[in-house]
Amino acid sequence: MERVRSRRGEHHSAVTHDDSRSPVDVGARLHRIRKARRLTLQDASAQTGVSASAFSKIERNELSPTISTMQRIAEGLGVELVTLLGGQDDEPAGLGGRRSITRAGAGSAHATATCNNVLLCADLKNKRATPILTTVTARSPDEYAAWAKSDAEIFVMVLEGTLVVHSRLYEPLELNKGDSVYYDATTEHTWTSKGAKDAVVLWVLVGL
Repeated sequence: MERVRSRRGEHHSAVTHDDSRSPVDVGARLHRIRKARRLTLQDASAQTGVSASAFSKIERNELSPTISTMQRIAEGLGVELVTLLGGQDDEPAGLGGRRSITRAGAGSAHATATCNNVLLCADLKNKRATPILTTVTARSPDEYAAWAKSDAEIFVMVLEGTLVVHSRLYEPLELNKGDSVYYDATTEHTWTSKGAKDAVVLWVLVGL
């Protein structure tokens, strides 16, 4: 979900990986990539659609970017989302026989003001679908500075609690444990939890 609105290898032998649920210094990672490409903040803003001011705050860890914002940045810079959030380098594309396993309690953590996210199978690069385990702490759409919007499709399944999906096209959709939805993320949307218990969801971000 998006807080800052943008304007727009493995071997063939199928090696298994584990990843640990420890937060990555996203700001330092992003700053290092930008400097390596000799991009100014204005250059990075033009490529990603994220304002130079917001980009600078993310690099200084003064602003916690959401998954949607980081996806926009990754697309603009031509890197993998998990490269930014998982803290690992890109790997060559097109290799077969790959797989990745995330054990219970593991994953690459990325917390925002409205959601606590854990990227699953984050070590595996060049995949079109990004699975994420999220605890939604927001109770109102007003807690988001802007609604999410990205060039992707999203599948969501509720594991615990009650999730409300808000969309500019539809009335709020209430989903309970076991319910799921698949939707086009190019329309502005956001999530909230209903009730005292935070909703826990498994969702998949699918790049177009």
